[in-house]
Amino acid sequence: MKKFSFFLFIGLAISTLSSAQAYEGMVEFDKKKQDAFMIDYSYSPEAVEDAIVKKMEKLGYKPKEEKGLFNKDKGFKVFKGAFVTEASADRLDYIIKVEPKSKKNKDESVLSLILLKDGGNAKAGFGVNEVEQVKEFLRNLRPNIEAADLEIQIRNQEEAIAKAEKKMKSLKAEKEELEKKLADNIADQESTQKDIDNQKVTLEILRDKRKKD
Repeated sequence: MKKFSFFLFIGLAISTLSSAQAYEGMVEFDKKKQDAFMIDYSYSPEAVEDAIVKKMEKLGYKPKEEKGLFNKDKGFKVFKGAFVTEASADRLDYIIKVEPKSKKNKDESVLSLILLKDGGNAKAGFGVNEVEQVKEFLRNLRPNIEAADLEIQIRNQEEAIAKAEKKMKSLKAEKEELEKKLADNIADQESTQKDIDNQKVTLEILRDKRKKD
């Protein structure tokens, strides 16, 4: 039984690792299909994109984002002439796009990485070791993504608290206003009741006069 549990654990571990492995694919960019490195993450696109952008910015590279309503490359971030030793010994253009893995599950992402050198796709000239190095670079982004995801969770929680506190402040102000209206209403009732009592006394006096006449 122990052996079965052990092998089951190993099987699950291998399954988990394999699902997180980087792989090769094709992505359309600059009006043509490009060789790309890809990897799936069990994190939101926001966390994945924040992580890769911050990592590149720490290395001194800021992205140029492809924008525009009719721009087919919209969503890609381009880091020109970046020297990232973890991924390659060459200075390359890193073109990155992060997308939800599916429309239903927006908490899982696909990161696509295109590497260009002198305008051409650099992957065509890579050997086995160079390909593996890029994949390892993508796999090693996980701690950065976890940190980015945590920051997003903290920010969301802070925003939720701020929203709840704002609502509480509004409710307290509304309560004070209602209490003031209630106090004014009670005072108005007392004043009106006195007026009614006085009017009744006056009425009785007038009625008494009618009887005497």
